[in-house]
Amino acid sequence: MSGISFIVDRRGAKTAAVIDLRRHGRVWEDFYDTLVAEARANEPRESVAMVRHRLKFRTKANGK
Repeated sequence: MSGISFIVDRRGAKTAAVIDLRRHGRVWEDFYDTLVAEARANEPRESVAMVRHRLKFRTKANGK
């Protein structure tokens, strides 16, 4: 595939990829976003209501 090169070990097994970001930048962004989402899958969640409350409290505390 054009724009993608693989680095292989002594046995010929692919160990890494080099991606031409000018050509495949959007695909890389999607791939990276997926990795970040998977890494954060088990992080604690916060409801939208709690975020709004916290932001409103922070704004009042700062005198705005």
